[in-house]
Amino acid sequence: MKALLAACLVLPLASGTAHAAARACGGSPADFDGDGRPDLVVAAPYDDRRAGSVTVLYGDGRTVKLVQERPEPGDAFGSALAVGEFDGDGCADLAVGVSEEFAGERVPGADGNGAVELFHGSPEGLRPRGRLTPARPSSDRFGAALAAGDLDGDGRDELAVGAPTRGRGGAVVVHWMKGRDRLEITQRTRWVRQAANVTDQWGAALAMGDFDGDGRDELAVGAPADTVTHDGQGSVTVLDPARRRALMLTQSSPGVKGSAEKWDAFGAALTTGDFDADGRDDLAVGVPGEGLSARQRAMDYGDGAVHVVYGGRAGLRGARTEMWTQRLLKGEPRYYDRFGAALAAGDFNGDGDDELAVGVPGENAVQVLAAGRAGGLTRRGDVVVKGRGWVPAVLPGGRAQAFGPASGKASARAAGKASGPVDGLVVADPGKGTVSYVPGVRRPGPYAGPRPGAARRLGTGSGLYGYALG
Repeated sequence: MKALLAACLVLPLASGTAHAAARACGGSPADFDGDGRPDLVVAAPYDDRRAGSVTVLYGDGRTVKLVQERPEPGDAFGSALAVGEFDGDGCADLAVGVSEEFAGERVPGADGNGAVELFHGSPEGLRPRGRLTPARPSSDRFGAALAAGDLDGDGRDELAVGAPTRGRGGAVVVHWMKGRDRLEITQRTRWVRQAANVTDQWGAALAMGDFDGDGRDELAVGAPADTVTHDGQGSVTVLDPARRRALMLTQSSPGVKGSAEKWDAFGAALTTGDFDADGRDDLAVGVPGEGLSARQRAMDYGDGAVHVVYGGRAGLRGARTEMWTQRLLKGEPRYYDRFGAALAAGDFNGDGDDELAVGVPGENAVQVLAAGRAGGLTRRGDVVVKGRGWVPAVLPGGRAQAFGPASGKASARAAGKASGPVDGLVVADPGKGTVSYVPGVRRPGPYAGPRPGAARRLGTGSGLYGYALG
């Protein structure tokens, strides 16, 4: 069994204060070392002959590269990332997917068994703390998707691990819920009750959010190749493991706009945010295969679309929904755009509600939809960030050099404040190996926030550097 090695390489991004070893963690989100600044994690799963690596850009200017102690070509360390508070010490922790790892000898042409490497935060930064592996491993791709959130309300985050090729159709394994170390959920779990096909990829995308406002998160599971009534139409299942409840969403669900078609890939990307500032999380679902262009051929890339399902007292059951395409926003849809291939949500204008960042790989762009506090997302004031990449992430309350104080967004909203810290947008172009920072600007109302003209480069690397961000 492999241990981990954190190989330190100091490459200052900017001048910063010296690291204080005696500092205690303060419970800020995305802060691994307790210095009050958010830290950024960049995955490069194809680095070093696809062995993979993860780079941590600390808010004080340090850069630390994480690799496995005995990296093997093809492991894909960094295939997914999740940041959470797993041990209750106040420092953010990191989970790294290694989806193509083999427990024994590598099988040529086969999918990996997979694993997840854990790093816990401390005043000195991230430290290795072991690994998670699938029970009775096969070609599972365990760790291809990750999400962190508090599913049981105990104040500590649980970790959900996607294994989209496990068994018949895929699986999700939840770690550290009250009363059990691991809980494996599949489409055929008694309280989920779905048909399962070996090609469904159930668990290829994951997101956590509190959709009903009860103080506990729910888990959204994307199955972008799920064949419900059409080949590859895709689905999303919202799970409440504590209550053993499941809700399946497709483009054919009542109230969901549009219609399910072959190869839409509904659920290929997921994110959660509070777009209408009602204190409940909302769910955004990427549908990058959605066809809008005339004479589009089957299994072409797709123009793309995004569905937003708004949380309420009953969660997402019977909730209000919206469908967004480039026809409603700035830009012109093309069959190769794949609008919705990646998603992120953050408060980029500091008015207390989240905006939605949508990756558009065919245009090498990220499109940011503005939100209005009363009605949620709006077609007014969207911003397109071009030429910087298409994988978006959020840097809480950050600035490009000294990343800045952590967000504190949740507590500000709970107090009913109309404004809060301004989040920053991080955009990656894995093909070119670049990661850029686009600062937000405080401007309440239906205004997206990010300023493309003020964008700056944060770092570069090889091996699909920027494939995943945390």
